[in-house]
Amino acid sequence: CGIPPGQKFIYKYHLTQPGTYWLHSHDKHQNADGLRTPLIIYDRDGPYKYDSEYLFFFEDWYTESFISRLERTLDTTKPPPPRASGYALINGFSGNYTKPIYFEPGKIYRLRLVNMSVNEWFQFSLPGHSLCVIETDGEYTQRKCVEGIELAPAQRYSVLVTAHDTSDFNYQYKVAMYTSLQSPVPGSVPPVFLGSVVYSASSPLWPASPSIENMVFASDIDLRSHSLEPPLPVTRSLNLTLGFGLFSNNQSLFVINDTPYGLPKVPTLFTALTMGKLAFDPRVYGKQANAVVLNYLDAVEITINNPTNRAHPMHIHNRSFQVYEFGPIGTNALNASAVQTNAIAPLKRDTVVVPGDKYVKIRYRADNPGVSLLHCHIDVHGALGMVMTI
Repeated sequence: CGIPPGQKFIYKYHLTQPGTYWLHSHDKHQNADGLRTPLIIYDRDGPYKYDSEYLFFFEDWYTESFISRLERTLDTTKPPPPRASGYALINGFSGNYTKPIYFEPGKIYRLRLVNMSVNEWFQFSLPGHSLCVIETDGEYTQRKCVEGIELAPAQRYSVLVTAHDTSDFNYQYKVAMYTSLQSPVPGSVPPVFLGSVVYSASSPLWPASPSIENMVFASDIDLRSHSLEPPLPVTRSLNLTLGFGLFSNNQSLFVINDTPYGLPKVPTLFTALTMGKLAFDPRVYGKQANAVVLNYLDAVEITINNPTNRAHPMHIHNRSFQVYEFGPIGTNALNASAVQTNAIAPLKRDTVVVPGDKYVKIRYRADNPGVSLLHCHIDVHGALGMVMTI
């Protein structure tokens, strides 16, 4: 809801789902310029117990406003601007200047990790400790211990860390920042930032420093929902293909099913509320709205195909979904051994990374009436059209 300058708007809603979230503006991509903040909804009686918690939120920061770069990107009379190189912010501080965190021997800590960036991936690790995943994007998971967490734009995790029984050493957490077009190389590209985990002011630093590239990271297909809910039986299937192309106006745009999104003249929700039975016809929303209409309580499976060479973090508003299957496309499509399926209790989350030259199948129950957007959470991809209406 757009809030005019100098005005205010009060949101009132019932908090029914605890977890780790973030608030951000979508208007003119103001979140890219800093209009964003974490939102934590605490659970009075959660399934996991811990002594204390720390919040880490990661951001990329640029020296030029997003909208000015976007205008130059869309200006077909000029060459596109050079790729921006973002600066890493960790809890609002630049890189290595983040404040330390403090552990007491034997205690259990919940670390909440939030990627609020517009373009960059972040990897988080705490060498010498296990990170036990218990939440993804506001959904509890079965406990799964790993060495590192990788967060695409808009993704969130909670992990439990058990402190060592002694304060013999202090430790350092590592945060690496990179784009999905570049493989993370510790110490060079991406930059790796270090923060302090203090057991005792007088203790030396733990001498070991394993490289990020050798760590075991959390994987969507290996995580299971805490409820152990099995895959939904499908009653409606959608097949989407992500892409990028040059259009007749000489603009290069991102697309879903060959259609670049464009803001409708009438807000989609207004159309849905005022068109009666015509609201069930996707054409009424306009071609550039790229709309699909679902029936209430459909069990939907969406196959998202990504034939591009870059990963896309795809997000659906107002909903979590089961991450059911990953597999190859293109020349590797016949390699059945490369298909990974969670047919027992698929992880639930609201932002899934679709790797390059692969597909992802997600499933959810259409039990939340209204209008939602499905879009890539790399902001420039959304701004250039990788959005659709559900």
